[in-house]
Amino acid sequence: MGSEPVIHVLGGGLAGTEAAWQIARAGLDCILYEMRPLRQTEAHKTADLAELVCSNSLKSDAENTASWLLKEELRRLGSLGMKAAAQARVPGGHALTVDREIFARAVTAAILAEPRIRLVREEVRQIPPDGIVIVATGPLTSGALAEDIARLTGSEGLYFYDSISPIVDAATIDREKVFAASRYGKSLDGGDDYLNCPLTRDEYEAFVDAVLAAEPADAHIEEDRALRQGRVPFFEACLPIEELARRGRDTLRFGPMKPVGLVDPRTGRRPWAVVQLRQEDLRAGSYNMVGFQNYMKFGEQKRIFRMIPGLEHAEFLRFGQIH
Repeated sequence: MGSEPVIHVLGGGLAGTEAAWQIARAGLDCILYEMRPLRQTEAHKTADLAELVCSNSLKSDAENTASWLLKEELRRLGSLGMKAAAQARVPGGHALTVDREIFARAVTAAILAEPRIRLVREEVRQIPPDGIVIVATGPLTSGALAEDIARLTGSEGLYFYDSISPIVDAATIDREKVFAASRYGKSLDGGDDYLNCPLTRDEYEAFVDAVLAAEPADAHIEEDRALRQGRVPFFEACLPIEELARRGRDTLRFGPMKPVGLVDPRTGRRPWAVVQLRQEDLRAGSYNMVGFQNYMKFGEQKRIFRMIPGLEHAEFLRFGQIH
């Protein structure tokens, strides 16, 4: 590293790796800190940088949408994340969807190969008092550092709950009961990129009843609910299906289970509700249950999600969790 000031970046996720990459491209030196794998989180599974623990979708890449415009700007600015996404892309309708393992490995390899970035694998417990520091530790910040951030900012509510969706073994999906289609026929490749599990009205109502009665895995959430008079600090853009069901019986049907833009080829009609499955990897060996983040006990998830047509014998490679 040269004689210029060294910039410290805390956190090796999407934001931290991109910040480090852009610093290096600007001709400056950077130290990137990542506590994994020395200290893992409850959601991460690997030691790779930029590991996607939630969705493998980077949102719409259809031209003339706001999310496409943002990604196009990133591409023109030489974004590392966008380069890795191009290498790891899998079918996902009009969304830029990636194989999360290939994506994370590509980002990690690029960071390690950049001479102006020094990767330090250790937990940072306090924000360095001097120099330029970028804090990019995200919602899985360690307790000690979160306390230091709260001390510096004076914040008393420096957290929210985020959640992840289940992943299903592709070989255990009943292809006789699901149909392949992209919503409104929209796909970056012109293909039928999603597997769709159609539900009748009775099946949907039974499913909602089961979700509302499910036993939660994390007692802290219910404690928070009581303390806050029902106002639990969930990330609104990634609400658990239990929370959506509490807001009304049709909320799921107008949310992650919306059937608009889809026609079941066996009936020629739009289903009452639909569960969409999105390809997880390049070999199509697993599928993500789109929008099905939750905090039910694992046994409850297996029982309830096997109520969905096509998933009666599903094996789950990952269950939904909250963090």
